[in-house]
Amino acid sequence: MRLATLKKNEAEIHENNFKIIGLDDEAGVIKTLKVILERSGYEFKGYTNHTEAIEELKKSHFDLLILDYLLDNINGSQVVEIIRSFNKELYILLLTGHSECAPPLETLEKNEIQGYCAKSDDSSQLMLLIKSAYKSIAMMNEIKMTRNGLSNILKAAPQLFQLQPIDVILEYILLNLLEIVESKDAFILADNIVKEDSEKETYYRGVGKFNTDINTFTTMFSPLHMMYAGTARMQHKTVSYESGVFFPLLNDRQESIGVIYVELDDHKKLDILEIYANQAASSINNAFLHSLLSIKNNELNKTYEIIKTRYEETIDTLRLAVDAKDEYTRGHSDRVAKYSVQIGKCFSQLKENDLALLNVGGTFHDIGKIGTADDILLSDRKLNDLEYQEIKKHPLNGAKILSALSMFNEIVPLVMYHHERIDGKGYPNGLKGDEIPFLARILSVADAFDAMTTNRVYRQKLSLEDAIAQLEKGSGTQFDTVIVEKFAQLLKSKEIEID
Repeated sequence: MRLATLKKNEAEIHENNFKIIGLDDEAGVIKTLKVILERSGYEFKGYTNHTEAIEELKKSHFDLLILDYLLDNINGSQVVEIIRSFNKELYILLLTGHSECAPPLETLEKNEIQGYCAKSDDSSQLMLLIKSAYKSIAMMNEIKMTRNGLSNILKAAPQLFQLQPIDVILEYILLNLLEIVESKDAFILADNIVKEDSEKETYYRGVGKFNTDINTFTTMFSPLHMMYAGTARMQHKTVSYESGVFFPLLNDRQESIGVIYVELDDHKKLDILEIYANQAASSINNAFLHSLLSIKNNELNKTYEIIKTRYEETIDTLRLAVDAKDEYTRGHSDRVAKYSVQIGKCFSQLKENDLALLNVGGTFHDIGKIGTADDILLSDRKLNDLEYQEIKKHPLNGAKILSALSMFNEIVPLVMYHHERIDGKGYPNGLKGDEIPFLARILSVADAFDAMTTNRVYRQKLSLEDAIAQLEKGSGTQFDTVIVEKFAQLLKSKEIEID
């Protein structure tokens, strides 16, 4: 335990890049300091000449100075006075050869010297003071970082809330964001949810490597990016992904209106960024509410249509990739889409838009399997419990991928709930009966039927009669009774063509 704690502390110190400079006219002391400090994870640079040490402090950043109080040619207090003339923040510890030579309290206070320590063969007291200094400096840096971040947010507020075109606001949000976190690369996807569903638009803006046209951006926006962006939007929480972070944009009604992505080396500013993301969301929503969308088409490259088309193409490519992994499931998604639409036509209450949703939902229902390992998807044996739990993640993963953009909001419930059961024993949420969206119940029947009537690596396909019998057996427990009845009638009357 002690060794593990020591390694953890060393890693934390290294991560924070804590730099110490030492000044002592005895070379042996400098060598000893270098050994014990570097062994503990600190970065150390030592000098025996005060002029060289002062010049190094002028040109390089250090967190802590360990200073011999009685140097040969100059008093330690004089060195401190010189340093304080150009650096007020450096943490200073004085070393004294004898306790009776300790500097007076007035000297310590006047030059803001944080402490002193007698030289000794036992370095434990010095290391304790250094550790205390490290914690104090880390705390002060965090306070300073928070103060600076909040200051930047306050400075940005007036311009954020000016009545400006949305493209101007998005660019200003990103540029100010990069100033807060000292990053270079970020982008925003923002939805105009003020408009009617049929007129909703999504706007994109990027800076750094994301400052590109929409066609290029969609090739950079990987399936995992989609899933993590969707997670941030669905769960209304910040999500870290590799070298970056997704922040959800929520309006005053806590509706998701988009996402900000920024690449970060240091995740310590997440709290500040969450505050800024809230302010950015208010600003964006404010612009939409005032209908200030005076953007030239060529400025945003017809963003909405391009993003929608490219995203659909990307997801369709992923869907085909999932199907193609297994020769037994090729064409599965297309058939599920076809069966779902034909079942849907049996219900007079369903409109053309509902049938369109069934078609798209059927096509994309297994998109979440893109993240499932091949050895699980292609297994020719019964899955063990861990493997089965992994395969059960695909509806939620698919919902996350589709949730990245609001244009797929109506598809998400179909994908997410197509493995729920009427008796509540399905997944991922254990919904039952009417809690399961009606279109998802249709998709569930179509999906199960196609699985039964196609060969799989672990079994032969069922005959049409046996498949109908299995559906009827699961009616009222696994499947919706009315949907099974309608589908069985279609199949028995041969009004539906089986591929």
